[in-house]
Amino acid sequence: MLVDGSSYLYRAFHALPMLTTSEGQHTGAVRGVISMLRRLKADYPDSPIAVVFDASGKTFRDEIFEQYKAHRPPMPGELREQVEPIHAIVRAMGLPLLCVPGVEADDVIGTLARQASAAGRAVVISTGDKDMAQLVDEHTTLVNTMTDTTLDPAAVEEKFGIPPQRVIDLLALMGDKVDNIPGVAGVGEKTALALLQGLGGLEEISASLDQVAGLSFRCLLYTSDAA
Repeated sequence: MLVDGSSYLYRAFHALPMLTTSEGQHTGAVRGVISMLRRLKADYPDSPIAVVFDASGKTFRDEIFEQYKAHRPPMPGELREQVEPIHAIVRAMGLPLLCVPGVEADDVIGTLARQASAAGRAVVISTGDKDMAQLVDEHTTLVNTMTDTTLDPAAVEEKFGIPPQRVIDLLALMGDKVDNIPGVAGVGEKTALALLQGLGGLEEISASLDQVAGLSFRCLLYTSDAA
């Protein structure tokens, strides 16, 4: 099992009360993350678990696109002070903790999941990040302990309207406001879904622009230069 520690870190911080010790040390996120890990260990007693966190500093995406996540405020001090204690507790629980400089936790999880899946090994990813749905395949499933949901390929298609391998194309077309990534001008979620369902992936769409008018919507598609 691969646990998206950074995803749960933020979710626990915002979901739980502002708990503190008698000395004023904030502990809400610590409590939330550790409770989640204990539950996962109980639910998957035979599965090895690795916990992955974002490393501090910039990533390669910041070099590619300087506005990447630029709209996000800095990590609150009340949360920042809980990061190292959480790391220490994870290690004390005997769980491998991964932080790779220059990339995000998502990248580490995606790499390990793809390697395991290619080897035919079952992989469970515990996360609340929708982007991870692109990793789901016959060997890989997502679980979200905060919503008690599990996503296999059929569940991804039911939720998003497209198979897992098209999730990345959906985000490329419509953009991702959470990460401050613009999409194709004039294309929102409904239009992006219509394109993907009607024509296929990005390569098929690019090769079939003359068929766009025949789909059940009307929109203006710009070239990648204009976008």
